[in-house]
Order: sequence, then C-alpha cells, then structure tokens
Amino acid sequence: MTAEPFRATEYSADLRHVRSWIFDLDDTLYPPESQFMRLIQQRINDYVVRTAGLPADEAMTVQKGYLRDYGTSLAGLMAHYRIDPHDFLAEVHDVPLDVLTPDPGLRAALERLEGPRIVFTNGSMAHARRVVEKLELADLFDGLFSLEDADLIPKPDPRTFDRMAARFGVVPTTAAFFEDTVRNLPPAKAIGMTTVLVGAHAFDADTPHADHRAAVLGPFLATARLPGDA
Repeated sequence: MTAEPFRATEYSADLRHVRSWIFDLDDTLYPPESQFMRLIQQRINDYVVRTAGLPADEAMTVQKGYLRDYGTSLAGLMAHYRIDPHDFLAEVHDVPLDVLTPDPGLRAALERLEGPRIVFTNGSMAHARRVVEKLELADLFDGLFSLEDADLIPKPDPRTFDRMAARFGVVPTTAAFFEDTVRNLPPAKAIGMTTVLVGAHAFDADTPHADHRAAVLGPFLATARLPGDA
C-alpha cells in the first residue's frame, strides 16, 4: 500500500456560519519552518537551566513536561519555583524578528473575512504586538488576547476560552478557532467553536477535535466558503 500523498491544505471549507475569527499566534500566523519558536524555546530552556540548576538536556525534559502538564512552561515554573512571571515573559520573548516575513497571500486571505478577527495567544501582549506588526497584519485584527489577559492561566484551560469569548462578545457556535497545538482544540470544540488544526502535522494528527485541517493557512482561508457565498 502506498502512502497517501501530502496535502498542502483543505480547500473550499464551508465556513458560511462563521462570524468571529479566532487565531492562535505562534506557528499559526506564520509557518513553523521559520524556526522563530526555536529562538523562544531556547530562551525558555536557558531560564529553566538557571532557575532549576539543571543541565540543558535535563532542563529540556522538564520544560516539555511542564508544557504537557500545565499548558505552558511558565505555568509549570510558577507551580514549582518562586519566579516573577512578567520578568519571565519579557525575557523569553526578547528575540529578534528577522526570520519572520510578511505574507501578502495570507494578508489578502484575512481581508476576505467579515467580522472580528482576534489573536488568542499563550504568549505575552508585547510579544503578540511585535509579531503581528512584523507580519504587517496588525491593522487587520480587532483584538489581542494574551496570557496576561488570562491572568496567566494558559490555553487549554476552559476558563481562558470563556474569558476570551466574554471579552470580545464571541458567540462560540459562530466562531472559528485556528490553532497549531492539538491539545488546545478540545475546549474550543466543547463550547461549539469550529476548529481548524493548522500546520504541517495537521493531516497526520489523530484527533477527533479538528473540524478542518490546514497545513498552510493562507490557501485555506483564500478558498473557504464564507458568509454570503452560495
């Protein structure tokens, strides 16, 4: 049996019911191939090394465990050490933006969307602002919801989804949620959002919580059926 060929994205997805558009930030609004998140992960690893007094390889194992068990490395560190979360966020997000490149195709696809467009990130507000500005998308978003807005409680905690929806008046059953991390899909799906798993792993991920899959976000949005389409 031959392997199924790689699918670049899903085309002509039916999103005619969607009125609000909720986007994760990192590795969603830009391709993970940029390796931008690797810069941040190295900063986090350095922070864990310094805080926990561990060798780099052991610190990476601890960091991955925090992501799995707490949703973010910060939440895990806060559970085990006395740290200043705001200092942590400022330090780990202080990385150069050179590897990020504006994508005119994605911008045009986002411009098709009617209704509020919101960035929903486990990163800091300063980080979210820097990234969307570098991507030349800042003017297209009606709101940013950061980890500070969530009182440092990260996705996938359902309370954070509820808080985000309440902040922007999002009706979950008429919202689409675009996310590259599988574990963040279930709470969105549970409150009625249409979920779109984004990234190169989208078609390989074994999850019942993805309504649509898009390895490449721009083409997915550019070809989607939107309100008003026949």
